[in-house]
Amino acid sequence: MKARSSRTRVRRHPERGRYGRETVEAILDEALVCHVGFVHAGQPYVIPTLHARAGGDLYLHGSSASRMVRELAAGADVCVTATLVDGIVLARSVFDHSVNYRSVVVLGRASLVEEPEEKERVLEAFTEKLVPGRWAEARPPTGKELKATGILRMALEECSAKVRSGGPGGGDGPDAALDVWAGVVPLVVYAGPPQPDRLLRPGIPVPPSVVALLERFGA
Repeated sequence: MKARSSRTRVRRHPERGRYGRETVEAILDEALVCHVGFVHAGQPYVIPTLHARAGGDLYLHGSSASRMVRELAAGADVCVTATLVDGIVLARSVFDHSVNYRSVVVLGRASLVEEPEEKERVLEAFTEKLVPGRWAEARPPTGKELKATGILRMALEECSAKVRSGGPGGGDGPDAALDVWAGVVPLVVYAGPPQPDRLLRPGIPVPPSVVALLERFGA
């Protein structure tokens, strides 16, 4: 994968640009939420939603009747972004404060997934991305639920990543002599104790998928 057009080439801090498929896919796989930007009737919209990846395709989903699904299925240009914030960067000057991050921008158009079997496979991918192992523990979607769900496929052809890591800038200049603390405060996703649904019947244990999720996020 490479910067396929001037639209995906990183210009501001070009040294942070990443165009390798592995980097782009790893960020998309780790991010829990993406933002979908498109224009409808002259009005820009940016919609946060879940996503999943399979091979070289990115999948989005929503209600079949939603504005996002209908507009993208009709061939609207779309911009999908995902961002992971890894830390807050504190410099000696307020100008040099920043964050460490990993982000992806995907441009292109989406197509509607219509075959029920493929829609179910993609919904399984969504579920397994969110909580690995959960698909086998919960009830699968009914035909009515599949019909009510719109699945969009978008090829990962025109995309790029941007990554910032390390400490603050400006530290090797005059600011280095300032008596101001500088460094990085790492940020991580943390899972708290599970909160059972109020209608959960007594005796139903926390399932293996949730136990593994807690272990994964250090709860």
